[in-house]
Amino acid sequence: MARAAVTELRRFRRHAAALCAIAAVLSLVTLTTLNARRSHHAEPAPRHLPYPLLDLPLEVAGSQYSPLAWSDIAGWKEDDHLAAFQAFRSSCKPITVQQVPPANAPPAVSKALGTSLREPCEAARNAKIADADKARAFFEAHFVPVEISRLGEGAGFVTGYYEPVIEGSRTPTDVYNVPVYRRPSNLFVRGYSQDAPDLPNKGPVYRKIGRRKLVPYYDRAEIEDGAIAGRGLEICWLKSQTDLLFSQIQGSARVKLSDGSTIRINYDAHNGYPYTPVGRILIDRGIIPKEEMSMQRIREWMEQNPDGAKELRRQNRAYVFFRVVHLSDQDEAVGAQGVPLTPGRSIAVDKTLHVYGTPFFIEGELPIESAQAKTPFHRLMIAQDTGSAITGPARADLYFGAGADAGKVSGRLKHNMRFVMLVPRSLDPLARGRKMPLPDARPSETIAKLFPQTDPLADQLKDRGQAKDGKAEATPQVASAAPTDPKPAIPAPQRKAAATTPVPPPATVAQATDPATPTAAIPLPAPRPRIDDGHWHHRYLRRYYRDR
Repeated sequence: MARAAVTELRRFRRHAAALCAIAAVLSLVTLTTLNARRSHHAEPAPRHLPYPLLDLPLEVAGSQYSPLAWSDIAGWKEDDHLAAFQAFRSSCKPITVQQVPPANAPPAVSKALGTSLREPCEAARNAKIADADKARAFFEAHFVPVEISRLGEGAGFVTGYYEPVIEGSRTPTDVYNVPVYRRPSNLFVRGYSQDAPDLPNKGPVYRKIGRRKLVPYYDRAEIEDGAIAGRGLEICWLKSQTDLLFSQIQGSARVKLSDGSTIRINYDAHNGYPYTPVGRILIDRGIIPKEEMSMQRIREWMEQNPDGAKELRRQNRAYVFFRVVHLSDQDEAVGAQGVPLTPGRSIAVDKTLHVYGTPFFIEGELPIESAQAKTPFHRLMIAQDTGSAITGPARADLYFGAGADAGKVSGRLKHNMRFVMLVPRSLDPLARGRKMPLPDARPSETIAKLFPQTDPLADQLKDRGQAKDGKAEATPQVASAAPTDPKPAIPAPQRKAAATTPVPPPATVAQATDPATPTAAIPLPAPRPRIDDGHWHHRYLRRYYRDR
């Protein structure tokens, strides 16, 4: 009997050991399956916040651009790159002497290129280039071409300017009776001292009355009538207001005196009023056809109509004050960057967007040889100047030199052209774009079905029974407060309490949207749907804890 009991006990132990082994194998298989499922449906690791600070692609306010290949630029190989390189080197002098801000300092300029021209300028200063091919290789090695235009437009716009050569006198006479004024001492710009060397070329300008009161500065009519006369501000005297007007439009002039000497004057400040083109007024009034408009036609009409010229001139309330620059007759005018301009290579750009020294390749057709000519113009230009009328990312004023011939050419330029900006390779938008982080992964298909992304405003209009045209539909829809999910994800105690609470009748849209209806009558949103992953062990554990 005892021997049978021992035998039965041994048999039970063997069966128990076998069952334990089978259970261990099954548990291992189950864990492996679960890990495989989890790895299959594993979501990507969340991205750490804040996102790392990466270099963004090139950003020029109000512009659109697209990178190009050098072969995509018409006339690039045929241009005289040596002349452009020499103009670029002259712009590099003030760029290389600028102090480099510390690494932890906030950016001093918000312009697209910032201080990136320093590297190409250092290379240009050390390079020994004496022919056009080496100059072209230099630009191709240190820059990338980017076609740029104003947002929504396909091309840029160019005009021309020059340095007038006019007659004048150091003292007033019966012939020379139009004063050229320097900047008045009572001219005030917010944020600048009154003796600041450089003032903005746009924006409000004031004059002080007493110690604190500020009023807008005198306009052209008031200044021509003598508002600032007799204060010792006269630099020299000219023959006519027309000569002064065109000198102010160009921003500089050479005044030939009777003794054979020359006074060189440059833009210094303005009176705060926006520039109004007198040519546009003549076109709007039907006096000069648009296709015939040029500075020469404006001058001819003003000389033939003195009274009309006075009224037309005063429509432009802007007024420019000058300073004397010490240059010889052989020197070219000095641009806003502080370097001498190069005829045919220097341009004026919007200084709020662009950095002085930036190369621009401008291509198209211009009336260079005559008013009706369509001369191919494919030339690399350097931004070295600015102007109050030059606004936008693809807007330039081409400088053609001094004298009457340059004035004839520049006076008839008002044309659309293609702009290609040369960007230093350190700001290559393609290279920077490759480093941009990708957006977060989209939710899984299951989550997307459970929580569809809809337009709240469209759903609200639909619930109110409104059609797309704003008219209400004939049958208003009813918003039900009852949950639509047969298995709401509500804990058991709350579910029992909800079962004993009477369900209110469904409220119509009129009741829900009526201001007089109590807030309690507005139906609550349906509860979130229950998400069941379907794994047997989850269901078993929930049943186990519930039955305990």
